[in-house]
Amino acid sequence: MAQHFLLSAKSRTLSVRHVMEMSHQEAFDVFKALRWGDDENVACPCCGVVDKHYFQRTRKTWRCKDCGHTFSVTSGTIFAFHKLPLKVYLAAIAIYANAVKGISALQLSRDLGVQYKTAFVLAHKIRESLIEQRELDKLEGEIHMDGAYVNGHIRPKNKKADRIDRRLAIHQKPNKRCVFVMRQKCEELAGAKKTLTFVIKSENQADVINLADRFVSRGSIVCADEANAYDPLHARYDTRRVNHSIEYRADDGTTNNLAESYFARFRRMQYGQVHKFGNEYLANYANEAAYREDTRRWANGRIFNDIAGKCAKTKTHRDWCGYWQGNKRIEERLAA
Repeated sequence: MAQHFLLSAKSRTLSVRHVMEMSHQEAFDVFKALRWGDDENVACPCCGVVDKHYFQRTRKTWRCKDCGHTFSVTSGTIFAFHKLPLKVYLAAIAIYANAVKGISALQLSRDLGVQYKTAFVLAHKIRESLIEQRELDKLEGEIHMDGAYVNGHIRPKNKKADRIDRRLAIHQKPNKRCVFVMRQKCEELAGAKKTLTFVIKSENQADVINLADRFVSRGSIVCADEANAYDPLHARYDTRRVNHSIEYRADDGTTNNLAESYFARFRRMQYGQVHKFGNEYLANYANEAAYREDTRRWANGRIFNDIAGKCAKTKTHRDWCGYWQGNKRIEERLAA
């Protein structure tokens, strides 16, 4: 039997030890190369002019030749105004990349030796970069769709006489949300090639057909379960259904396994790592699980470079400046 790729040495191209053994200059060079490449020309985050700006070696900052703005390697990025050494941020990305089912802020704080508040914001900055830099190109080929509900559990009463029917709409929690996933099947290898996730209030026909029109190419094959939310898809796509109440796989071979495999990782992240999702950041958590699914066969060094590159390209986010001082997001990221 052939060895799985993730068990081979080729998949282990980076370690946290390697990052922590970097000097501060090496960490600076890594982040500079991820943001601007190996060339000496850099871009001013204020005016956008790309040039060989004046470099102040003692402070490791540049002064723009055009507008005179002074900036650093993290200015204008998600890590702007950082107070920790750069290699601590690179180590956080390495730890994050190696955690295949997500990582809690508490564990990250212990691994990095920082406060829980620092680790919490740092992990969310990485998640924000992943969702800001995700590609929303249309899916094509065979697409698997499904939805799963979170934040809707109602604990039953102790005595049977006091229990309610938790299936009724009047007894549902108002903050209950549905994570909707669409996954494109990979033709070369087993599994999915690309995953898109969205947060909607319920698995309904209006949102499903709206998202399908926006992100699924015409002529694609759509595989879904028996929920009536997917009924309108028959008019637009070659839609195939599997009735999960009686079977996991239809007689014609139709399954919804790609969507189910995503939710398997998503639930493991929910129950085993994070434990609780706030609705304001539910879309970020769902996209994180999608990213981990799409990169599951990558070497960890490639994942590290990809995440760090996304962080370097993401602009400073106001939701994560002064979070613990009360500057928190007040609106959730709903797809419709």
